Amino acid sequence: MDEEEGGSEEAVLFQQHRKEKKDLQAKIQSMKNTVPKNDKKRRKQLTEDIAKLEADLEEKHQQELAGRVQEQCVQTEINSVTNGVTGLELGGEVPAQQSRMSKAQKRREKKAALEKERDERIAEAEVENLSGARHLESQKLAHILSERQLQIKHIPSDGHCMYRAIEHQLKEQGANLTLSSLRHQTADYMQSHADDFLPFLTNSTTGEMYTQDEFEKYCSEIANTPAWGGQLELRALSHILKTPIEVIQADSAPVVIGEEYGDKPVTVLYMRYAYGLGEHYNSIEPLSAAPTE
Repeated sequence: MDEEEGGSEEAVLFQQHRKEKKDLQAKIQSMKNTVPKNDKKRRKQLTEDIAKLEADLEEKHQQELAGRVQEQCVQTEINSVTNGVTGLELGGEVPAQQSRMSKAQKRREKKAALEKERDERIAEAEVENLSGARHLESQKLAHILSERQLQIKHIPSDGHCMYRAIEHQLKEQGANLTLSSLRHQTADYMQSHADDFLPFLTNSTTGEMYTQDEFEKYCSEIANTPAWGGQLELRALSHILKTPIEVIQADSAPVVIGEEYGDKPVTVLYMRYAYGLGEHYNSIEPLSAAPTE
């Protein structure tokens, strides 16, 4: 197999990989659309399913690339042996050192070609991201915050993001409430004020309002699992802290929860497109000279 033919097959393989990734993204988007945003349990399972799909596809692509490289290495060795035999038949000599150098050089060139292709694919993804919803949202939020001399404080996307953002804000104000404490206090407050929260929770399968048992389970998950937090939990936290909570968004005016309290608000960022499943909370901090991630 000559180099031109080998390069053509590589190009076909990379095109196939790009198509499979695009198909997977379309499938993931379809999966997201089938799960209601307020169904935290199914959204959590969806996160795990998506991560497995992406990991399986990445492993498949790596195995195919490794197999392709191995195939080319074997072909190179066959060609070297064939050339050596031909040289001997013609009475010529093929120095062993020259043969080894040739194979090593070809492997280096092949590795460089694969790295170049990888860099090109990364560059293509970055270009696509520049026009994507995630990038546009980040740009809008950065502009909104810069006018207030603030910047994004990134919070891990681990299911605890809303509580971690509140925790960070409270520490900035001198309070020392932990993530675990915030979760347990939220669950306790919602349980003791069920009439204020239960009417806003519905079963995603039946469309009916939560039963008391379902509500108890919901509150237990708040306290003991990485269940995502949302507007209901922010309302509970504003009452617990007796502090307004300001939620900054990219495409609408800030929402203030707990306006009846007169203290300085705790401010968090709500991002719709930050990660694979979209919704995510970050915190804020004073604008510094060093750019954030």
